[in-house]
Amino acid sequence: GAELFYRVWQPAQPARKALLLFHRGHEHSGRWQETVAALGLDDVTVFAWDARGHGNSPGSRGSAENLGVIIRDTEAFARHIIAQHGIRFEDMVVLAHSVGAVTATAWVHDYAPPIRGLILATPAFRVKLYVPLAVPFLRLKQKLFGPGYVKSYVKAKMLTHDAAEASAYQADQQIFRQIAVNILLDLHDAGTRLVSDAGAINVPTLMLVAGNDWVVKTSAQQEFFDRLSAPRKKLEMLPGFHHAIFHEKERSVVVAKVRDFVQECFVQPPKPAQLLDADQSGYTKNEYDQLCRPGNPLFALTRL
Repeated sequence: GAELFYRVWQPAQPARKALLLFHRGHEHSGRWQETVAALGLDDVTVFAWDARGHGNSPGSRGSAENLGVIIRDTEAFARHIIAQHGIRFEDMVVLAHSVGAVTATAWVHDYAPPIRGLILATPAFRVKLYVPLAVPFLRLKQKLFGPGYVKSYVKAKMLTHDAAEASAYQADQQIFRQIAVNILLDLHDAGTRLVSDAGAINVPTLMLVAGNDWVVKTSAQQEFFDRLSAPRKKLEMLPGFHHAIFHEKERSVVVAKVRDFVQECFVQPPKPAQLLDADQSGYTKNEYDQLCRPGNPLFALTRL
């Protein structure tokens, strides 16, 4: 695959624990600098990539062949860290924001890496498009006219209440304000499947939800969270926050919640999921029971 650019923040003493950061749509790894400094995790190495088509990484801006390629990039990035830095999956915590949170969740769902914890910040399981029938229209447009782009309607003041941060966002030349139509549609479809099959995920999870989010639907986040099979899961509502929670006025609150969860994850010993009894209890047993309910026409037809 493509050689993707990434940043590393090394603590003074070599660390075998890692925090992997995945930025939101349109952005790049440099936007994490203040957050990393504020976290002050002096026994954790922090890694942050520029997704393909973003920041210093190669590829057409805001684009990729499909979302599956980016999910595969995530697996390659994690395995690169294992090979180059000697850090195990079991000693990784992932912090992912918005579109990056969907990609990271899909990676955890599809590849089942035994990571220590997952932090989903305002995940974009369902983007607010505001235009009626936007998704079917974009599907038709893509079919008729081929690949194209959609310009983000999101203004900086819709992302944060902090005027200085909004100005910095506007001035950042590495922020690309468009997204490829195929990626936007793939994002929609990935969100649908991940919410419906969230029960397959059993990694300890923290979800951070912005109380006044103009970009994504909080209802999809809640539905995903409710279906998670994680033995430890926590949803933190951030009242009044806009979507860019790491650049909001009260971002110190967010940093504290992230720091606490990362430290909790590393205090708890790695606990591989035990699925040998999944036919007797848990997510797949519940799914089976639901399919077997009297009068379920789909199961009856399949059985026939």
